[in-house]
Amino acid sequence: MAKKLPQSILFCCDHNAVRSPMAEGIMKRFYGGNVYVQSAGIRNDLEVDGFAIAVCNEIGVELSRHRSRSFEEMEKYGDQLSSFDFVVALTPASRAEAIKLTRFYHLDLEYWPITDPSAVSGNRGTRLDAYRKSRDEIIAHLVDRWGNAQMP
Repeated sequence: MAKKLPQSILFCCDHNAVRSPMAEGIMKRFYGGNVYVQSAGIRNDLEVDGFAIAVCNEIGVELSRHRSRSFEEMEKYGDQLSSFDFVVALTPASRAEAIKLTRFYHLDLEYWPITDPSAVSGNRGTRLDAYRKSRDEIIAHLVDRWGNAQMP
């Protein structure tokens, strides 16, 4: 059974370059202005991945303007972790970091183990398929948690 949307949600992964930007963009597209959505990584040493941009474009989600940011930068620019109701970690390392950073806050933290598509090698088609699989895993978690999306 679908749960009520939180007021604010943070998706996190290792670099804020593949999985968490995809989750942020898809969440915004599916659930619109009903929830404040952001994403961050442990580090922000990479730009948003071109394959992530491509597979999200296939479903009408724009990621090309997303700028990667770390937890540290997020807080520096005013998005305090304590202001989020719900945090979703998409990688084991981001889960550990989120647990450490949120141990003094009252918020819900879930771990959604999303496959790392950047670990797949091969031709363009093979790599795009891996990114589609990760995108679809994110969608499945969203729909399972909050019900069918309201596509604009």
